Amino acid sequence: MTSTRVWTILLADDDEDDCFLFQEALQEITLPTRLTTVRDGEQLMHALSKSETPDVLFLDLNMPRKDGLQCLIEIRQQEKYKKLPVIIFSTSNQPDAVDKLHQAGAQYYIRKPSNFEHYRKVISQAMVRIAEHVTTNPSSRDYFVVEP
Repeated sequence: MTSTRVWTILLADDDEDDCFLFQEALQEITLPTRLTTVRDGEQLMHALSKSETPDVLFLDLNMPRKDGLQCLIEIRQQEKYKKLPVIIFSTSNQPDAVDKLHQAGAQYYIRKPSNFEHYRKVISQAMVRIAEHVTTNPSSRDYFVVEP
């Protein structure tokens, strides 16, 4: 008897359209997943404290009440979340911001694609990397950014 792992994913994003696209893209990848969404940084921190740690967190940067970088820093300060894969999923593409996120402990950085096929592809690539336990090289930012 084989058991199929269901990956628990927490998505923190305030944009309803992006949440919908994310959910649609997840349905098309080969890994079985269970998605929970929160709409701002305070909801994210509350959800983390009140439930089991997810297998992976997709984190938008520009959210109300507490932004993604603040959440990432707070998450990495807590021992129980040190190994939680955090994937930044944002429209921002400022190199200095990407550097800060890498230094703060994000696993990967994905710039939100403009079309659905790229959306599905980058989510799939990130999930495969997490599932295969592929980690970033802390000395290099090249592998940190996931491109379609």
